[in-house]
Amino acid sequence: MAWKYLCASILLWVIACSVLPASSEKLLRVGLKKNPLDFNSIKAAKAARVQGKCGKGANNKLGDSDTGIVSLKNYLDAQYYGEISIGSPPQKFTVIFDTGSSNLWVPSSKCYFSIACYFHSKYKSSKSSTYTKIGTSCSITYGSGSISGFLSQDNVGVGDLVVKDQVFIETTKEPSLTFVLAKFDGLLGLGFQEISVEDVVPVWYNMVEQGLVDEPVFSFWLNRDTNAEEGGELIFGGVDPNHFKGKHTYVPVTQKGYWQFEMGDFLIGNSSTGFCEGGCAAIVDSGTSLLTGPTTIVTEINHAIGAEGVVSTECKEIVSQYGNMIWDLLVSGVKPDEVCSQVGLCFFNGAAGSNIEMVVEKDNEGKSSSDPMCTACEMAVVWMQNQLKQKVVKEKVFDYVNQLCEKIPSPMGESTIDCNSISNMPNVTFKIADKDFVLTPEQYILKTGEGVATICVSGFLAMDVPAPRGPLWILGDVFMGVYHTVFDYGNLQIGFAEAA
Repeated sequence: MAWKYLCASILLWVIACSVLPASSEKLLRVGLKKNPLDFNSIKAAKAARVQGKCGKGANNKLGDSDTGIVSLKNYLDAQYYGEISIGSPPQKFTVIFDTGSSNLWVPSSKCYFSIACYFHSKYKSSKSSTYTKIGTSCSITYGSGSISGFLSQDNVGVGDLVVKDQVFIETTKEPSLTFVLAKFDGLLGLGFQEISVEDVVPVWYNMVEQGLVDEPVFSFWLNRDTNAEEGGELIFGGVDPNHFKGKHTYVPVTQKGYWQFEMGDFLIGNSSTGFCEGGCAAIVDSGTSLLTGPTTIVTEINHAIGAEGVVSTECKEIVSQYGNMIWDLLVSGVKPDEVCSQVGLCFFNGAAGSNIEMVVEKDNEGKSSSDPMCTACEMAVVWMQNQLKQKVVKEKVFDYVNQLCEKIPSPMGESTIDCNSISNMPNVTFKIADKDFVLTPEQYILKTGEGVATICVSGFLAMDVPAPRGPLWILGDVFMGVYHTVFDYGNLQIGFAEAA
């Protein structure tokens, strides 16, 4: 599953743009303008891709090489998108460049019954001399709606590069309000072919195969400066040394599909949360606006920054009824992932232990980890174990866990905070390749509105991904805006460096 969360933040960057003179490298650069946005559009900007189907049933510098540069628009500091073209003569579209999916889709001129299509540019195959009909039906389902249409083939322009004979989806149905309000027409996936619907060859693969780039590398620079005119740049074929400071830290891709790697511990202030000490899977996803992580950790973050979520009755019930038993088992040396099964709250076909899972199919027998009491127990175990390591007395541990229960995020995962308390909040740290990648409160708290209407939103969303994919972190634009990111397809690695 590719989980897309297109959520809250600050500014809307409008489609109006101006083409600047090309450099000696013949690279297209686009100037951007921005307009303020009200907070009400935030709710409709969230989506999660869960299903797709079709069918009948490294550090390369910019130089003299061919490199495509696409300037990016910035929507809410949450969606970064740029311009492409399809067909001959070219028909222009704005798309999200999404490393968490692999297909290209834009609205079709044959989209008659979806309101969203009337607010966005539509592809007209009859106007293109390079169009080839395919016609295979396709659909992609999202948490807030779906898109459906059919496959077609045509030339696709990205920056000053033209990819010939690219297969893409013409959408004929976009029923969700998300797409009505979206400031982009479509989506261009930059993930691996392994997750491409109908196994369509992604645009990026064809760029490499057709020799349009000298090096199989692309890189993102997302400009988080709210006063800047430029939203960012996506560069195909290399990196721009002006976009980062120092050297990149590289980690290998651990599983093709998404740009996935192994992440180490996660710290709040100087304290380990303990949840990822043994490693957690993480993906870098330019199509996700915020940072998503396990509910257990996001709840601890909420407690540390004073974010408000919903009170979990099950969580407090665990502390009151099972707290002493859980404490005794942990003190006696029982492994944390076996505690809840021994207490009798989690059963998995006779096998003890699990990762916290909130999105998972139910087991045929016993309580699965999607059971509220089981989930609450597993979170409580992690929190208690963490406090035990710090040699905190039992009464204080129980009090701390009860406080965390009150900070469990709301059902949609989001949390708001007091804007006046940002200066007192802790830094958070991701351990990647044994190096610290720090985010300050100013970097992980997002603001929208002005004056008394200002609202501050935590940059962390709670999302539990089941094993074997999870536990999983998704590092979206909040992270990529702070750390310039290189996607090295040739060497199957990802690089991070401080953004300039």
